[in-house]
Amino acid sequence: MKYSFDIRKTTQPKTKPDPDTLKFGKTFTDHMFIMEYSTDKGWHDGRIVQYGPIELSPAAAVLHYSQQMFEGLKAYRTKDGRILLFRPYKNAVRVNLTNQRMCIPELPEELFVESIKALVEVDQDWIPEKPGTSLYIRPFIIADDAFIGVHPADHFKYIIIASPVGPYYDTQDGGLVATSIFVEDEYVRAAPGGTGAAKVGGNYAASLKAQQKAKAMGCEQVLWLDAIEHSYVEEIGTSNAFFVIGDEVITAPLGGTILPGVTRDSVIELLKKWGVNVSERRLKIGDVIKAHDDGSLMEIFATGTAAVISPVGKLVFKDSSLTIGDGRIGELAKRIYDTLYGIQTGNTADDMNWTVEV
Repeated sequence: MKYSFDIRKTTQPKTKPDPDTLKFGKTFTDHMFIMEYSTDKGWHDGRIVQYGPIELSPAAAVLHYSQQMFEGLKAYRTKDGRILLFRPYKNAVRVNLTNQRMCIPELPEELFVESIKALVEVDQDWIPEKPGTSLYIRPFIIADDAFIGVHPADHFKYIIIASPVGPYYDTQDGGLVATSIFVEDEYVRAAPGGTGAAKVGGNYAASLKAQQKAKAMGCEQVLWLDAIEHSYVEEIGTSNAFFVIGDEVITAPLGGTILPGVTRDSVIELLKKWGVNVSERRLKIGDVIKAHDDGSLMEIFATGTAAVISPVGKLVFKDSSLTIGDGRIGELAKRIYDTLYGIQTGNTADDMNWTVEV
């Protein structure tokens, strides 16, 4: 291992939660990883310490100018006791794409992966074994320089926390559940030249108003349209969106407004391997509705780290409510989920070379 970290284990370990009642992102492990950056030292003093509050100046740049980023990935416990991470080097690449956009120093890919491995190894007893559960890992970087003035910071904190989680959406068996999606045509998630391709908190804060509208309509998530014409489908909530129309699977292209999802990339690779016609192209919401009306819209599903695959059973747009695939989980979404989750948990052979053992 190229990197080594100081490990200060807690003397007051917490009680582990009941795996049968786990909620997503509500409980956190005993420890966290912290590392500093300064312009004179670079990244330094990586350490694992007891999970707890961090001290920040009230003038910290992250609090005033939102110079920060975050990532998300999972660790899984296999039936034979191994611990697997799913494509962490792909997350490492995205970290630096976000850092570049946010004027945050590059984080070496190997440092990113080794720091995650170190924390997961220390807190490995927190990885639940029940089907549908995992250890969600949240790395993030914040600018903690104390100043009032709009310019890039010179000092940062790189932190990793972890949370044992159940399914992102409530299900009886930890598997798939069809969701209801509200099509947002007033607010926008991202505009060309903005931060849509970066994983930053500001993108999510700006989405909350539309999320409130979706909840009021009885929907779990928002389908975002493009910022210019409000016509082209882009993402579903915090996930990438896929539409199965006829014999074609369509997802929005990466063009600066779409987050380059690790699960998105994995789905595209799987579909190509299976010989499925998959396209990264622009698709109008009007064409989605037309396909629904003529019977060629077979499935809609979202992809992301938290839920892996989220089938869509209903689409609410203006005054219309469209049922997708009789409101049931589609065959393709189910096949993709079973394959990805099988690889992630070690129950399916990883012939894609995607998993990394801790």
